[in-house]
Amino acid sequence: MDYVGFAYAALVFVGGVVGYAKAGSVVSLASGVIMGSLMAMAAKLTSNDSDDAVLAFGVSLTLLLVMGYRFYATGKFMPAGLVSLLSLAMAIRYGARVL
Repeated sequence: MDYVGFAYAALVFVGGVVGYAKAGSVVSLASGVIMGSLMAMAAKLTSNDSDDAVLAFGVSLTLLLVMGYRFYATGKFMPAGLVSLLSLAMAIRYGARVL
């Protein structure tokens, strides 16, 4: 069972909901729900077959690039910097499985 992947998915999902609740950002809500759901599906796939990590790698890499850019542009660690660091760790984790 890919517990780390499911935890990451939950964090992304909840982060989108919190972004909407705090700032009224519909974009944050939509992206958090979509990316969190995709990550949960990816964690389910990797739970069934640990070599099936392409979707998980793609989602984590996408979040790394988007949130990394936001962190670079704003310089604010929360939430962009934190999600960037977590996404980097997940991209490395899943990238090693893909290769």
